[in-house]
Amino acid sequence: MTAPAKLAHIVLRTGQLQTMIDWYCDVLDARVAFATDFIAFTTYDDEHHRVAFVATGSDTRPTAGHTGLHHVAFTYATLDDLLGNYVRLRDQGISPFWCVNHGPTTSMYYEDPDGNHVELQIDNFATDAELDAWFATGAFAENPIGVTFDPEELHARFESGESFASLVVQG
Repeated sequence: MTAPAKLAHIVLRTGQLQTMIDWYCDVLDARVAFATDFIAFTTYDDEHHRVAFVATGSDTRPTAGHTGLHHVAFTYATLDDLLGNYVRLRDQGISPFWCVNHGPTTSMYYEDPDGNHVELQIDNFATDAELDAWFATGAFAENPIGVTFDPEELHARFESGESFASLVVQG
């Protein structure tokens, strides 16, 4: 078997097409690649579309009891990028509903206008070998969800020059 080369895009159904386009363009610093009254494609990189939307007219929001997609995650290259985006969004009135260091990642979760969850994250380990060594300690098995954190506190610690390793250590 041959695995795919990459995940190309996600498509969300929505009853509020323009609101969703605007939110994702703000949150992901994306742009509209194509849009009609029925469908829209947005992108933030070299892929022609990363997040697409199809207008359904429905306003039924997902609940915790629904089956299906739990959340979508986007990885930033650096902690500086993640925190810079956090500040940019905070200043626009867009705040995460949950911030957690999962161990493998430091993550901020947001809720889009339709109630879908979006994780913005960084990898806490530079290599798979480092992550595998951390998994072998049993720390993740003991706490697979992680430790919550205050994004303002993390940002202040980062701005004060604290090391990456101490900022992403779990606990």
